[in-house]
Amino acid sequence: MGIMHGKSLPKIAGRLVCAALALGYFGLVNTTQAANVTDERLLNAGSDAEAANWLTVHRTYDSHRFSPLDEINRDTVKDLKFAYAVPLGGWEPSELANAALQGTPLADGGFLYVSDGWASVYKIDVRSGDRGRIVWKADFDMEKEATRIPVNRGVALWGNLVFSNTLDGRVIAVDDATGEIVWEKLVATGAGEGFSSAPLVADGKVIVGQSMGDWATRGFVAALDPKTGDEIWRFYTIPGPGEPGHDTWRCEEAGNPDCWKIGGGSVWVTGSYDPENKLLIVGTSNPVPMFDPEFRPGDNLYTNSALAIDIENGKLVWYFQYTPGDYLDLDEVGIHLLIDREINGEQRKVVTHFGRNGFVYRLDRTNGSFIGAKQYVNKLTWTKGIDPKTGKPLGYDPSGGVQEYVKGMAPRRGGPDRLESCPHAQGGVNFWPTAYNEDLQLAYAGSIEACSEVVLKGETLIGPEKYREFRGEGEFFLGGGLEAKGDQKGSVSAFDVATGEAVKKIMTEYPNYSGMLATRGKLAFTGHMDGRFSAYDAESLEELWYINLGVEFQAPPMTFAVDGKQFIAILGGGGGIGPGVTSFGRTELNTMERSYMLWVFAL
Repeated sequence: MGIMHGKSLPKIAGRLVCAALALGYFGLVNTTQAANVTDERLLNAGSDAEAANWLTVHRTYDSHRFSPLDEINRDTVKDLKFAYAVPLGGWEPSELANAALQGTPLADGGFLYVSDGWASVYKIDVRSGDRGRIVWKADFDMEKEATRIPVNRGVALWGNLVFSNTLDGRVIAVDDATGEIVWEKLVATGAGEGFSSAPLVADGKVIVGQSMGDWATRGFVAALDPKTGDEIWRFYTIPGPGEPGHDTWRCEEAGNPDCWKIGGGSVWVTGSYDPENKLLIVGTSNPVPMFDPEFRPGDNLYTNSALAIDIENGKLVWYFQYTPGDYLDLDEVGIHLLIDREINGEQRKVVTHFGRNGFVYRLDRTNGSFIGAKQYVNKLTWTKGIDPKTGKPLGYDPSGGVQEYVKGMAPRRGGPDRLESCPHAQGGVNFWPTAYNEDLQLAYAGSIEACSEVVLKGETLIGPEKYREFRGEGEFFLGGGLEAKGDQKGSVSAFDVATGEAVKKIMTEYPNYSGMLATRGKLAFTGHMDGRFSAYDAESLEELWYINLGVEFQAPPMTFAVDGKQFIAILGGGGGIGPGVTSFGRTELNTMERSYMLWVFAL
């Protein structure tokens, strides 16, 4: 694959447009270069000095997605109005699915940085306060016929560079001023490998996670030199022969001696970083195939796990596996909130994670030890609970064969054609972010409240029966399919991290696929599947404001400020998995047009 050069708007005269903007052609006389994003700024992204900005995908390394801005608060939010919108591209479907916007815009010095479903990057000048002007667009010539789900969850900033990952396995650095490619590296080189998560710059490294586990690949996390793109280290989430954990892949017993090579465990959501302990904390996805555990018996380390990796050398420090030998697609890639909190009279350094499996967990982030877990979804049937000592699901078989947490409720060859599972295979909480209000010490989750059916024979809503069988490395391999089951609703919840208990919970008409933003204005924001964008009181969860924009929200909100004025922004435009999953059986959602926009609001 050769070097593919960035393209600016319009594509034929891109350099001229960038130059015109820089010279003030559209009435702006300031430079189009944002401030230099240093390591120190990233470490202090939560400080008052950076209150106007949003420098990493989760705003701060602890992934709190909490903003100290409070001009928009629970008293003033009633006056929140539409400010402007910016149409975006990247709407073209792949062979497998429609494209979707799932990223978080970054903000620095009055500029926003966003990506579309095909990983094109846009720099947008928002300094005027009443309009967003695209400074440049970097288009990386993705092959849009690829059998991928076209989503990209954002970019990273460092120095004068903007970093983006692509579905075809590239990591690309572009010049912040021009949008031109500075370097490009093909990092995910195996068949089917690629990236959908946003990069994270930490400890002077660009951290990326291989995202395509369901395509019969082996997950990994890699660290690159931000100046050159050279690889510094790589950690494989599926251990190879002779490595700790390899014996949890009992491939020989199943007649598939190399099943670990295609075992999944991808890292398709950006991780968190603990700079004090130099720990990168990421979540991993399901083992592959997701619905056929007899293909790969064992606990399947390190799938469905929280991993703490030494960021300096890429070595595993600790792990915690949420669902050993998962057979229901219960990825645990979602945000791991890093919180310092007193628990039972003792100050603890905590990792809080809302599991896709329906439980909210608290772990000690210094060693991965289990603190506690509570069910947070209304209906949960795949296990009868969590062992309070070990943190493993009740029904866990320590012999390490093929797990069956509740008898008769695990997919088996020769078993029932369909099995109901609660929560829905999408969650609970899936890839969309949770948030933590540092003032109120409450964590927020937008969730799915539903069940699904694992379909083991015939046509399914996620794809034809051919995905049931292994067809080679790099090929979509599910071991079954998925359908919505019964009433499909959603919820927004506020949790006390000290107790793990829900302080408040409200039901929503549609499953949540957007994620949360928490602010000092004592507000919690989220988007909804039917186009509703809402602001809730952070304590009572009373809906204080909403607007319906008519587009499906699969991206989380964020906030920034320009000249002291606060704005709320969210990307709108869904369709990334296909109507059978993202409509959750709600057929009225299938009629929504797939419009792709950046929406911005202010008082």
